[in-house]
Amino acid sequence: MAQGMKRLGMPIAALLGLALIGLAANSWFLNRDALRRAVETQIRAVTGLELVVNGNIDVSVFPGSYVSFHNVGFKGADTADPALQVDVLTANLRLLPLMLRRFEIADVMMLRPHIHVVRNANGESNWTPFVETIARTMTPGAENQVSFSEIRIQDGELNYVDTANQVDEQLGDIDLSLAWPSISRSFAATGQFDWRGERVDGSISASDFVALLSGNRSGLKARLASAPLKVAFDGTVANRTSLMMEGTATLDSPSLRSALRWMGQAPPGGGGGFGRFALKARANVVGASVALTNVNVELDGNVAEGVMTYANNGRQTLQATLAAGNLDFTPYISTFRLLASGQRDWNRQLFDLSSLSTTDLDMRLSAAKVTVGPSKLGRTALGANLRGGALALSIGEAQMYGGIAKGSFAIARSDAVADVRAQLQFTDVDLQACASELFGINKLSGRGNLNVSLMASGSSPFGLAQSLDGTASLTGHDGAIAGFNVEQLLRRLERRPLSGGGNFRSGSTPYENLNVSVKFADGVATAEDIRLEGPAARITLTGTASVPSREYDLKGVASLNSTPGGSKGFDLPFVVQGPWDDPLVFPDPDSLIRRSPGASQLLDSLKDSKARDAVRSVIERFTGGGARQAVPDAAVTAPAAAANAKSN
Repeated sequence: MAQGMKRLGMPIAALLGLALIGLAANSWFLNRDALRRAVETQIRAVTGLELVVNGNIDVSVFPGSYVSFHNVGFKGADTADPALQVDVLTANLRLLPLMLRRFEIADVMMLRPHIHVVRNANGESNWTPFVETIARTMTPGAENQVSFSEIRIQDGELNYVDTANQVDEQLGDIDLSLAWPSISRSFAATGQFDWRGERVDGSISASDFVALLSGNRSGLKARLASAPLKVAFDGTVANRTSLMMEGTATLDSPSLRSALRWMGQAPPGGGGGFGRFALKARANVVGASVALTNVNVELDGNVAEGVMTYANNGRQTLQATLAAGNLDFTPYISTFRLLASGQRDWNRQLFDLSSLSTTDLDMRLSAAKVTVGPSKLGRTALGANLRGGALALSIGEAQMYGGIAKGSFAIARSDAVADVRAQLQFTDVDLQACASELFGINKLSGRGNLNVSLMASGSSPFGLAQSLDGTASLTGHDGAIAGFNVEQLLRRLERRPLSGGGNFRSGSTPYENLNVSVKFADGVATAEDIRLEGPAARITLTGTASVPSREYDLKGVASLNSTPGGSKGFDLPFVVQGPWDDPLVFPDPDSLIRRSPGASQLLDSLKDSKARDAVRSVIERFTGGGARQAVPDAAVTAPAAAANAKSN
């Protein structure tokens, strides 16, 4: 067997040797000028572009069969500037036709090509003649049919200019292989290139290359992968009058904010959120419009399903209707602070409103649960509309604070100033959670309804607080106000008016009904009607509250209700002053002095005004009035307590 194989190998080796000898001998007698002209003619016929050789031409037949053109330019008949410049263009030749003195190109290699693409307002470019010609020459049976089936590009550069859309892009370090097998109608391109500082790895394949070049329908698979973003498409494409694509599209990015910035889009302001992003959908592209169905989108851990459309006809427009299970909006408001960090003052940092002018948005969003910072919402339906720099949010219905919230919130941009309007209605909500999260007031409990209609204009939260106008009303029931026990205090002061106010800021005051009506003007809230009615006492308040300084300046009257036995009520005027989160509450000393017979007789007996004022000051210190804080019982010394007891 081995001897048979040996006998068979000897003739084969002899034939190969004769072929090599014949090829070497043929190379000596081959007309190199005719070979060069034949290659130039084929390239011109295939590309439809004029070939201009400005450098040397190298011709090799053996051992390698190729023609290399140095400093080559390709340009159309109607253009003066070359569409393609190549430092070295090498056309490798087919071996067997060459032995028969036929010159056929096997593949083309371009070293350091400089590709220049210019697209006009009609959608045509300086490469349109090339596309039309290669589509014609690749058609089976066509005259001057293309013979080679691969083009390789090494260390290339591409410059794309779209004058109509003001686009100027550059791709560098292009390493690319273009192949269209002669036994198939398919086309494939694979390679890498640099774009905006990132290395991009890509591939594209078409099931019918001739149809693709002619604008007819063809299957298409495309993939682009880079560090900021990965994009893939699997479907069909056509381009008769405008681009049309239909298929499955996927996008994936570790940071949507970074991906948008890399693509030249302004990311949303604030710097919070817009991290991990993934999208998979059925895409239908017509021109500059994209319709997405069966959408599954994930952003910052939030997953939603629905439909989306995107258009870029001079201005970007996004429309979406999405449904989700759990949504967390905390990342998007994490950098927005109404109050300065660690302080009671409003934040004075200027708003970043640039993101309000880049994109038009129309979104409908529903979710089973929504988290916004410390706020937890149940089933929620939201709408967002952003157009011409004006953002409008509408809450169709949200389960919030144990009740229902509805309303709208709008922001309009005017240079660096934000014009804000809010209309909100909270029905049967937990007042403790509502007042704490919305207004920073921690002393109110119960359930009730809250209606707010506010407007403001400013370049920072502090500016908004200074210009706040509007109204707010609250009706509550079955709750309490923490910080003082009105009934206990009134009964004590009814018996002993000058017993001091040390316990005035402890305990809580229950109520059955609470009514609050406030009007805002230039950052000052004026109490039009504040009434609290409890089982044993009632309170009324008047005065103002400064929104910019977050301080109260209120006067009120606390009254004991008359008992069924016929005892009279007891009225005590008091004052509320100081910061919202820790106000100071103290009784009116004049009222207490008038209710104390001994003290009032003592003051009346003093004819000297200075002596009378001095005594009044001492009495006020004992009662807790006149000072900005209640005086503890321990501050009333034993002699003073004895004097109080005697005077009463």
